Amino acid sequence: METVLQFLKDAETYYLATVEGNQPRVRPFGTAHIFEGKLYIQTGKVKDVSKQLHANPKAEICAFKGGEWIRVAGELVEDDRVEARQSMLDAYPSLQKMYAADDGNTEVFYFKNATATISAFTHEPEVITF
Repeated sequence: METVLQFLKDAETYYLATVEGNQPRVRPFGTAHIFEGKLYIQTGKVKDVSKQLHANPKAEICAFKGGEWIRVAGELVEDDRVEARQSMLDAYPSLQKMYAADDGNTEVFYFKNATATISAFTHEPEVITF
């Protein structure tokens, strides 16, 4: 999982895909953090992505860097504990201008039943499950 986190941090931006009804939705994200042995992302409850994840937790992220790409597929599960939200905000101090752990909007999700695949044209895919 550390390999997955480092790839996402090095790429800086990844794209999160969710589903709204029968329509895929994709948008750029930048938060990735390990808390209590789980890979987390962060968003705001007022955003459409939050509503989509609550309706259907299956999601996939994709990022590209240095000729390699990663895809992480799984279920995103909300962790409603203030400690989880605060840990994310501590890892990303710039978010604290817009979010607070107890603001009623900040939301963190962790990957469950996830498979990450790191691929390139120059090597066989590396598969990591967590």
